Amino acid sequence: MKKLELKFMNEEGKTVTYTLDKPVEPVNASEVNQAMDEIIVQNAFTSTGGNIVEKKSARLVERIVEDIELGL
Repeated sequence: MKKLELKFMNEEGKTVTYTLDKPVEPVNASEVNQAMDEIIVQNAFTSTGGNIVEKKSARLVERIVEDIELGL
């Protein structure tokens, strides 16, 4: 399953990551950028290190798990 990770910096300069499951694909970079700006402007989220103050990055993450047959 793919996830969209939005990474921000808080007032303490620490990275805060919010993860969204099952993002709409293809991911529109402009829309993600605008959404992140809106999260900051609206002060929509807080963290233990204070308010979110700037964007750091965004990425689409896919985890693939493959079982290994041990033949026990």
